[in-house]
Amino acid sequence: MRRYLVLLVSVVLFAGLASSPATAEEGYDVLRDQVYVERESGPLKTDLYLPQGDGPFPAMIVVHGGAWATGTKAQLAGVAQALAKIGYTTAAISYRLAPQDKFPAQVYDCQAAVRWLRANAEKYKVDPDRIGGYGYSAGGHLVALLGALDDDDLHESGLPAGAPSARLQVVVAGGAPCDFRMLPADSQRLAYWLGGTPAEKPDAYEQASPNKYVTPDDPPMFFFHGAADDIVPIRSPKRMVERLKTAGVPVQFHEVPEAGHMGAAVDRATMFEALAFVERNLKAKTRADGEPGKHKSAEGESVDGQ
Repeated sequence: MRRYLVLLVSVVLFAGLASSPATAEEGYDVLRDQVYVERESGPLKTDLYLPQGDGPFPAMIVVHGGAWATGTKAQLAGVAQALAKIGYTTAAISYRLAPQDKFPAQVYDCQAAVRWLRANAEKYKVDPDRIGGYGYSAGGHLVALLGALDDDDLHESGLPAGAPSARLQVVVAGGAPCDFRMLPADSQRLAYWLGGTPAEKPDAYEQASPNKYVTPDDPPMFFFHGAADDIVPIRSPKRMVERLKTAGVPVQFHEVPEAGHMGAAVDRATMFEALAFVERNLKAKTRADGEPGKHKSAEGESVDGQ
């Protein structure tokens, strides 16, 4: 396993997080621009990275950052490629952006992507019981929120009866803001996305905070953060880590010394730790570990809060 994780880290760090054409020798195929949901503003698409072989494989959705207002599914293509190389069906997704589409549109889109993967599990060689999320910055926030949400919490109206679960079985969240309730009441910083200040839109700031939804049945989560991050305060994910620990959820926090917001995204040691966490908590599990969309924690070894 270590050899493959080193390969993944090398791809991420030295390929500049950019995509490249897949070859048979690389062990995966790519299906680009697959529509996973239709919106009034147009279709939303994913690039699928499919390991070669019979499967079924565990899956990961990869969610880009950009302050919920910029970015594309190509942003973390290097991560998606590397995950496919070590045996994960990987969906790098685009989602609706602010200010045209405000919260919770981005959450609904990520949930739709997970449901789409489950609905098409056989077609894309996915084990529907083992789907995780990887994201950085705004993408880290979105996968942390999906990890903490139950299907009955914050969900799109009008879903058909019997729709697949949008729950994740493991989360890797880097540079992630986890509690917007920490912001000053008159802060305009996120008004373009949340519709106003915390004083004007308190419900939106609360509902967008992953820390609000922590419960003991949450999936294992790995957070990483630059010690010198001056964009997202490190205390935000740390508070969520402490709540997860108190709830008994397997959680690991990795602080990247001296790194800023972007430096932490490409730190070699951090990537190794994150993917080792995924390997322990997702890839090694089987369908016998739980029902689709649920997670039963059989391990207590992954708890390492800082």
